[in-house]
Amino acid sequence: MSEMRFNPITLDWVVMSPARELRPDDFHHGKEVHPERPHHRDNCPFCAGNETMTPGEIARVNAPDGSWLVRVVPNKYSVFNPVNDLQRQKQGTFRSMSAAGVHEVVVEHPRHDLDLGAMGPAHLALILRMYRERYRALRGNPMVESIVIFKNQGQRAGSSLEHAHSQIMAAPVLSSQVGMRLQEARRFHELEGGCLYCTVLREEQAAQERIIETGTAFVAFMPYAALSPYHTWIFPCKHQSAFDEISDADIEELAGMLSRVLRRLKSAAGAPDYNITIRSAPVGEVSSGCFHWYLSIVSRISQLAGFELGSGTYINSMRPELCAERLRGVAL
Repeated sequence: MSEMRFNPITLDWVVMSPARELRPDDFHHGKEVHPERPHHRDNCPFCAGNETMTPGEIARVNAPDGSWLVRVVPNKYSVFNPVNDLQRQKQGTFRSMSAAGVHEVVVEHPRHDLDLGAMGPAHLALILRMYRERYRALRGNPMVESIVIFKNQGQRAGSSLEHAHSQIMAAPVLSSQVGMRLQEARRFHELEGGCLYCTVLREEQAAQERIIETGTAFVAFMPYAALSPYHTWIFPCKHQSAFDEISDADIEELAGMLSRVLRRLKSAAGAPDYNITIRSAPVGEVSSGCFHWYLSIVSRISQLAGFELGSGTYINSMRPELCAERLRGVAL
């Protein structure tokens, strides 16, 4: 069973999950590496035809012939426990509780050889709709305080299986990072009025230097203080605090923009590994006037080193203006 422990100095809740060590790993040293992936692998639990290798299916999107296009299953090596009691304990500064929550895997495509950027906007829209469906379902769980939707693409981004997949985790606590962002958004709302995120977006649109693409409902840009090379945000133009507020029409636009950004990134930066995260309001803040959901893409071009870990200050070797210019210059 996983356990959550509280660090009173950093204000972080840390999940102790020994079962994660048992995960299969396509990239582990000594195992076969597949630089040119086949359409299907007999030992891959996410390939079509191998459905019995995963836990029972939660949801799916079917093709007209009845085969699946996207499916959701419980994570076999879940970080969280499916329990309804937090079992809080305290002894001095030592605090712990049960890691109660939900950990799901979204298998993004039945084929083994396709990455997200190669699937096309129509298929990306199916994945985004599934994210919305699962977000809405998990939001109704009384144990859930925060929902994180994320994708690890490649070994440097933390992926253990090469078949395209993403994950959804519903936790019983807010991380210190989310709490800090929410606190700053509230402070801006109280002092300045309005939404901090909307204000940043307006100023980025006025500056234009870091804009990658502007659509009707979304803007893709690199933040002024980007943490790393090609660090990209995609913001909804209208204020929405929670991801599940997105409409079907906006999903179509977001899918197209995400597809183009990933293809630009592959061409301009040499197909780096990356993480995608959908940052949405905590469950208790779904109608917040302060928080504004967005999608973040972090390319794994640089690595954290001693200064970053010791100070909490990032070093970015490429100005975001240059990165944005390179992405805009890619011919699609």
